[in-house]
Amino acid sequence: MTIKHSILFVLLFFLVPTHSQESFLSEKSVVSVLTCGPGTDLYSSFGHTSFRVQDSEKGIDWIYNYGTFDFNTPNFYSKFARGKLLYSLSKQRLENFLYTYELENRWVKEQLLNLSSEEKNELFSFLEINYLPENRKYKYDFLYDNCSTKIPTILKDILGDELQFETYQDSTSYTFRDLIQQNLIRNSWSSFGIDLALGAVIDKNAAPLQYIFLPNYVLRQLEHTELHGEPIVQRERTILDYHMQNRGNFFTSSPLFWFGLLFLFTATITFIDLKNKVRSKVLDIVLFLMTGIAGCIIFFLWFLTDHQATALNFNILWAFPLNLVLVYYLIRNASTPAWITMYLLGLLILLACTVIIWLLEIQIFSPILAVLLATLAVRYSFLLYRAKKLETSTL
Repeated sequence: MTIKHSILFVLLFFLVPTHSQESFLSEKSVVSVLTCGPGTDLYSSFGHTSFRVQDSEKGIDWIYNYGTFDFNTPNFYSKFARGKLLYSLSKQRLENFLYTYELENRWVKEQLLNLSSEEKNELFSFLEINYLPENRKYKYDFLYDNCSTKIPTILKDILGDELQFETYQDSTSYTFRDLIQQNLIRNSWSSFGIDLALGAVIDKNAAPLQYIFLPNYVLRQLEHTELHGEPIVQRERTILDYHMQNRGNFFTSSPLFWFGLLFLFTATITFIDLKNKVRSKVLDIVLFLMTGIAGCIIFFLWFLTDHQATALNFNILWAFPLNLVLVYYLIRNASTPAWITMYLLGLLILLACTVIIWLLEIQIFSPILAVLLATLAVRYSFLLYRAKKLETSTL
């Protein structure tokens, strides 16, 4: 036992509600890790992981959950968007914890840990101290410090060098984006939105131990972890045995369907405009407004938040924030600015840069983006051609 955790253990003696040695775990106690399957909503698509402490002699069956936050936090949505929302450790009875997973038909597996009595009590003391109001909150990070990463990190902190994580993955190397997308349906708004919001920083290869930001990989890693030269998982059992729900969606509600329609509509209107020598202002307003707003969101997530995963997001090349300036001119029926030709040429160059960055795998974009890039290329090319024609006619 380290000096740090000896101190925590002594503090627990005085801080637990009974103020007596009855607070400590008996020889019949069991410490385990619960891994919960994915749900149908985006926030639950990646599953969940928690500690469980049981002691039949003490009447204890508690779940320690690092994945909770308070909706009543002042400026909740602002803090959430800016990456400043604090998550916290919560503690609840097993039956209360399982209630949601039963309602959502999500599986729950338990890995019973092969710990000595001293190690169980040390982990219990750590969790109890960590649960104190002044200690329970922490700065959440989706990739590096979440409810999943907490489990192996705490075990390593408690058990020290006696705990050894064995590498078990095959030769296939995954980026953080690959790992995230393993839990999503590719042709879905959730998948497209995540690829839109997260930047090139998640396109680097993850080290095997970095996979543990996902609960399923914590489960697999613990299966390949040794304590004192023996497997740390004594036994694995299933608490809730539900098959993964069908999370498929109708093609007509998918982003590929709607962006495909947008491409066909834009190509058709552009052909008619070219033939009749006119310009459909409403279509241009929609395209510039859509890309401008998307660009502002990307700019906000990149530069004005604490989110690490949203940095270096080259989606901003095609979702260009300054397109909102053109929306202003279009809505006010103002005359075409003198710089419009150079601006449209610049937009086409940015689209080309997006494709180059994609081909060089500097950032991997959603496959669906190809349809949207084609849509913008068709319309921008037409607008550039028309702008040049107007310039020539006025000379």
